[in-house]
Amino acid sequence: MTAGTSLAGREAAGPARSLSAAELAAVRADFPVLGRTVRERPLVYLDSAATAQKPQCVIDAEVEFYERHNAAVHRGAHALAEEATEAFEGARAAVAAFVGVDPDEIVWTKNATEALNVVTYAISNASLGRGGEAARRLAVGPGDEIVVTEAEHHANLVPWQELCARTGATLRWIGLTDDGRLDPATYGVITERTRVVALTHASNVTGAVSPVADVVALARGVGALVVLDACQSVPHLPVDLRALDVDLAAFSGHKMLGPTGVGVLYGRRELLAAMPPVLTGGSMVQVVTMESSTYADAPARFEAGTQMVAQAVGLGAAAGYLAELGMGAVAEHEARLTRLLLDGVASVPGVRIVGPADAADRLAVVSFTVDGVHPHDVGQVLDDSGIAVRVGHHCAQPVHRRLGVPSSARASAGVYTTAEEIEAFVEALGRVRHFFGVDHG
Repeated sequence: MTAGTSLAGREAAGPARSLSAAELAAVRADFPVLGRTVRERPLVYLDSAATAQKPQCVIDAEVEFYERHNAAVHRGAHALAEEATEAFEGARAAVAAFVGVDPDEIVWTKNATEALNVVTYAISNASLGRGGEAARRLAVGPGDEIVVTEAEHHANLVPWQELCARTGATLRWIGLTDDGRLDPATYGVITERTRVVALTHASNVTGAVSPVADVVALARGVGALVVLDACQSVPHLPVDLRALDVDLAAFSGHKMLGPTGVGVLYGRRELLAAMPPVLTGGSMVQVVTMESSTYADAPARFEAGTQMVAQAVGLGAAAGYLAELGMGAVAEHEARLTRLLLDGVASVPGVRIVGPADAADRLAVVSFTVDGVHPHDVGQVLDDSGIAVRVGHHCAQPVHRRLGVPSSARASAGVYTTAEEIEAFVEALGRVRHFFGVDHG
């Protein structure tokens, strides 16, 4: 199934439904890597929370760009430069439409980590007086507080720690319940001193979806900016950033079937206009003299230097592919997989789920520990069966620390995952403790 085929317009036609068996088979046929074997077994890829596999249309979009349209964008008057610019900005429009915002509110970055660092460094620059009066509303300093959550992965935690270190602001956080959801009893950390609230839309460890509306309401009540880490939600749920009423958001291309090397920073138009630039140089300026420079309007002011054009074009193709599947259908399909993963992991003796055991407000991201077996050894045994999962702390050490485990194994599904693959995973997981001789201990 490629762009422009029969699933287009499904969500406009009525309530979302899950993918049929035939539709899922067509989706899988679009992903070349899913046809290969690993360790002489059919590949079962359950590491989509780390990075998703790529459909042929994304691969083709990048290849076609290099074969037919490669040129620097926004410069040059020749035909290739015009074609490259059209493809680059067309991809921006496709991604913007996918998350319900306008193209000039989308900034290309290398990845979500860079996008979040752009936000924190822009605030840092504003705190130093850069950006003039327009940027003053962003400035933070001693006495101000920035609120994150204990569910954040490092990309949405460390940059805020660094911002506090540079400005004297204080970092506070919303805690987690014992099953890994945001704890409403700790929402009191959002006070009149709060200038920014930065939270994940969905945890890459527990799979729990955050109650964004509740947190946004609290932040609005004290005039704080809201920054959303949407890395795990945009590939799996219908996401309308305007409807969510967040000020800024970040997500990565490679997790939503797109290439590596490209990410997205969304910002309200008026906010991007007020933010001082972070990376400076060519392509982000208006007038440059030997003494000073003036800067282009957003998004160009945040896109210094030669951009990742082919990757952006590939991400545009990924957004188009998912849009045609219908994110309602994707979410329904993955909700079924969530239940299968939870039930399957819970059925294996000696295995503990790290995160909510129920499927409500949860993605098909299931982290777990196996009694008496290190997660890396769990991953090795599963790999021997051709099953790819993630092991370690998943760039989220505080989450693991809060939930009482140093690390975990994680199975995460994508739109191309089947129930049969989850059955194969659960069967292999059931052999792990026996393999290490700990199932009778």
